[in-house]
Amino acid sequence: MANRSRGTRHGTRRARRRRWPLWLALAAAVLAGLAWHFRAPIAGYSGIAAAYSARVACSCRFVAGRSLDDCEKDKLAGMELVTLTEDVENRSVTARFPFLAAETTTLRDGYGCVMEPWEG
Repeated sequence: MANRSRGTRHGTRRARRRRWPLWLALAAAVLAGLAWHFRAPIAGYSGIAAAYSARVACSCRFVAGRSLDDCEKDKLAGMELVTLTEDVENRSVTARFPFLAAETTTLRDGYGCVMEPWEG
């Protein structure tokens, strides 16, 4: 009798081991479906985060004269994924939200920091 219950228990473990790829595929499909369903808000929020960060960082860097590292402190909570790069020669800052959005803001004399492309 002891051997029989032991074999059943091991058989269940093997069945569970074979099911994990199925559960992983199911979880990936659910996440992909959710991302597809909410793609417009995700794209909108990432674009807004990049634009806001670029505008604030450009003003911080080229109007206030602070370093870009110091300007990183001005990002709002939740914007940790946004990365900032500067182009000192063109007086511009580019903010990128990974894989989704990138926005560039340039300091224009008489206008302040404006989003690119700019027609003025």
